[in-house]
Amino acid sequence: MKIGIAQINPVVGDFPGNAKRILGAYRECLDAGAELVLTPELSLVGYPPRDLVFKSQFVPKCLQALDYLAGEIREVPLLAGYVDHHHPTRPGKPFRNAAAWLERGQIRHRIWKTLLPTYDVFDERRYFEPGVSSEPIVWNGMRIGVTICEDIWTEDYLQRPFYDRDPVNELAAKGIDLLVNLSASPFHLGKPTLRRAMIGGIARRVKAPVVYCNTVGANDQLVFDGHSLVAGPNGRIQMQVPGFIETCQVVDPFVPVENDVPIADCESSHIYQALVLGVRDYVTKCGFSSVCLGLSGGIDSALTAVIASDALGPQNVRGLTMPSAYSSRGSVDDSFALAANLGIRCDEVPIGPAFDAIKETMGSIFEGKSEDVTEENMQARIRGLLMMALSNKENHLLLTTGNKSELAVGYCTIYGDMNGGLAVISDLPKTRVYEVARWINREREIIPWNTIDKPPSAELRPDQKDQDTLPPYEILDGILELYVEHHLSADEIISRGYEEGTVRWVQRRVDLNEWKRHQAAPGLRVTTKAFGIGRRMPIVQRFVG
Repeated sequence: MKIGIAQINPVVGDFPGNAKRILGAYRECLDAGAELVLTPELSLVGYPPRDLVFKSQFVPKCLQALDYLAGEIREVPLLAGYVDHHHPTRPGKPFRNAAAWLERGQIRHRIWKTLLPTYDVFDERRYFEPGVSSEPIVWNGMRIGVTICEDIWTEDYLQRPFYDRDPVNELAAKGIDLLVNLSASPFHLGKPTLRRAMIGGIARRVKAPVVYCNTVGANDQLVFDGHSLVAGPNGRIQMQVPGFIETCQVVDPFVPVENDVPIADCESSHIYQALVLGVRDYVTKCGFSSVCLGLSGGIDSALTAVIASDALGPQNVRGLTMPSAYSSRGSVDDSFALAANLGIRCDEVPIGPAFDAIKETMGSIFEGKSEDVTEENMQARIRGLLMMALSNKENHLLLTTGNKSELAVGYCTIYGDMNGGLAVISDLPKTRVYEVARWINREREIIPWNTIDKPPSAELRPDQKDQDTLPPYEILDGILELYVEHHLSADEIISRGYEEGTVRWVQRRVDLNEWKRHQAAPGLRVTTKAFGIGRRMPIVQRFVG
């Protein structure tokens, strides 16, 4: 039996566009001999729709699009994800996360998602009522278990046991020949490998093939990597769809294999592909066609420029280098060298005259006070003003270039270098920034090696280095991972061998700068715990631990 996997990239709320995308993938799978076609979770809707579902016409328009889609499907069935109403007179949430089995112009079966994740980046119990039973679909003499994303996630692969039901076990107890899963599983480092282990284990447990269809693309801060896969009843990974691209594959899951097909690419490659996809989708789905960014000659802006150029084409990326009296000529030269390597336009706009004018304007107010971080922030805010002016004048989306390490401890200037519509690498610790930069240069110099090799500096005062203010990034990032991603206390981190004063300084800086992060541009999630989505800390609080 040949099954088509339609790994597609829906746009949230674009029912006509998503229906067209589904039909195109369906027909492509038919041409390749598919006898059943799968699409991802909420493929007709886009994931996650969030509070759009509460709009009075959202679900009716979704159901209207589903009826249209059903009318286009002939003998070969299609499984499509959508949002349905819950029963209007019964208690519970108003909607269902659902899948429809479409065949011969009709909706033959409706399947409700049973396990509704409400942790980390997920909030499904806010909207949806869970399904109450798991029943196989009998088709052509075959018993097929249909599950939706979280329905297959067992406690072995979650942070802790969340549910008292196991839809896979329920289906297996009733007898299934095949298990399929429609998924919208967002990317973070290590997730593709984790899914492979889980899907293989499920196939061995139910003694039947498992076909997993994951969405691809980016919506807001979440990037969906695809990496759809098929496991045989022996648990071996028979087929892995390439990640981070929209594609269709047709496979016979009943053909046994003895060895797992390998997963392609390394961690740096996965990070890079995720960020390229995230930028491309955020920019184009928001209606922009081009971006601009400040080029400082430093590693963060260089990496952001490479990602943007790959995502949108160099002709759609505009850079400004804005030196001050404290900027080295080498940083300006590195900015132009990067621009030349990428083929993007870069202009030089010195900020010295504007900085002098503002200091003169504030002279009587600041009289008798020595220069300090105020003047450093003035320079960042002048640059932010110039970048926003370019963004407005030429209708570019402004990209911010700060990394996770800086954002964590507030080593960034609000209304300055934090200005922008998308924070591309805000979930990438500084040490990872260097790893990805070196990976980019693995075959030839794209980012100037001088940019990678020189000590990082904001260049806002004479001879400034990041390490004048911050711990070494290897130490800082290690502490941040334990504190932000693993939620360990300061004492627990100190017990791991980190110096007490450094740990408590980092902890305090992270907590104090929550207000600043709440005003930051949305950032693309690539780790298990990004600032913003999935980390909901109060700004006003006094807990220390």
